[in-house]
Amino acid sequence: MWTLTKVLEKKPIVISAPCRIDMGGTLDLATFYQPLRHWSPCTFNIAVDHRTTVTLLPHRSGKIKISSRGFESAEFDCDKAPFVHPLGLMFAVAAYFDAAGVHIRIDSSSPPRSALGGSSAAAVALIAAFLRARDAVEFTAAVRRRIALLAHAVEESVAGVPCGRQDQLAAAFGGVNAWHWESAPTGFSYRRSRVVRKNRLKEFQRNLLLAYCGIPHASSDVNGRWVGQFVAGKYRNQWREIINCTKKFVDALARNNYKGAIAAMNRETAVRSEMTPEVLDRLGKKLVDAALSSRCGARFTGAGGGGCLWALGSTGDIDRLRRIWGELLLQRAEARLLEPRIDSEGLRLQN
Repeated sequence: MWTLTKVLEKKPIVISAPCRIDMGGTLDLATFYQPLRHWSPCTFNIAVDHRTTVTLLPHRSGKIKISSRGFESAEFDCDKAPFVHPLGLMFAVAAYFDAAGVHIRIDSSSPPRSALGGSSAAAVALIAAFLRARDAVEFTAAVRRRIALLAHAVEESVAGVPCGRQDQLAAAFGGVNAWHWESAPTGFSYRRSRVVRKNRLKEFQRNLLLAYCGIPHASSDVNGRWVGQFVAGKYRNQWREIINCTKKFVDALARNNYKGAIAAMNRETAVRSEMTPEVLDRLGKKLVDAALSSRCGARFTGAGGGGCLWALGSTGDIDRLRRIWGELLLQRAEARLLEPRIDSEGLRLQN
C-alpha cells in the first residue's frame, strides 16, 4: 500500500472535470457499436462547465471516507468498502488504487442524478486525483485517454450492466466533439473529431439552452430496456436511423447548418420516444413541443427518464424559447434553467 496519507498531509489534491450534454448516446456501448459497425456509429457531446470537483484529504489510517452533496457521508475500512453503495463507484476507484487513509470530498455544480454524466465525471476526476498524488502526472492527451478508459472499465465492472464511454471522454477532454466508435483487433477503438473549434465556442453557446426538469433520472432503467430490446432483435432499423440522424447532425453543425442539425436532432428524439415513451415525462414533452414550435431542436440528456433537456437554435429563436421554457419550468419546484457554458478544457488541476 502506497503512502497516500503522507502525500496529502503536505498538500490536498483538487481536480475537477466537466459534465456533458449529448446526442446519439447508447451507441457508445459495445452491445450496439459492434454489430452496427458497418453503419459507422458515433455519438456527439458538449462538455459543459457544470464541474464535478474531487478533493483528496488525509484521513484516519486504514479508512476511506467519502462525502458528496446529495448523499450521506460514508466511511469504511479500506478492504470492506461496498461497491453496491450509492457511492460505490467512488469506493471501487479507491480500491483500484489500493487507497486508504483518505477522505474523498465530491462537490458537484450540477443537480444530483441530472443525466449530465456527473457520476462519470466524478470517477474521471477521482482517478486523475489519485494519479496526480501517486505519480505527479501531467494531463497530456495520452493520460486523459488512459484516465477516461480506466474510469469506464471500473464503472462497467461494478455497474452490472453495459456502460458507454462518451461521458468519461467528455469529462477528460472537454470541448464539442463527435466520438466515432470502431471495432479493432483489441475489441475497441475510437476516433475523436472536433465539431466546433475553440475560437467559436463562446459564439456557439448562445445557440444552446439547458434545463433541469426537477426530477432525477435512472439511466440504467431506460438503457436496460434499450439493451434488452436490441439483443432480442427489436428496433434494429430504428437504431440504424439513430446513427444516421447523429451523423447528419454532426455534419450539419460542423458546417453551421443549424436548420439541418435541428431537423436531425428532432428526428432522433422522436425515434427514441417511439421506442421508449418514458424518456420524456409530461413536463419534458411540453418543453420539447415548445422547442418544435419555436423552430428549435430539443433532446433529453443521457438516457432521459428525468434529468435535463437541451435545445439548439438560432440566437433569436433560443432567446424566445428561453422565456417559454422558464415559464414552463415554474410548474415543478426543483425545475430550472441551467447555464450552458461550454467547457473547452476537460480535466483541470485546481491547486
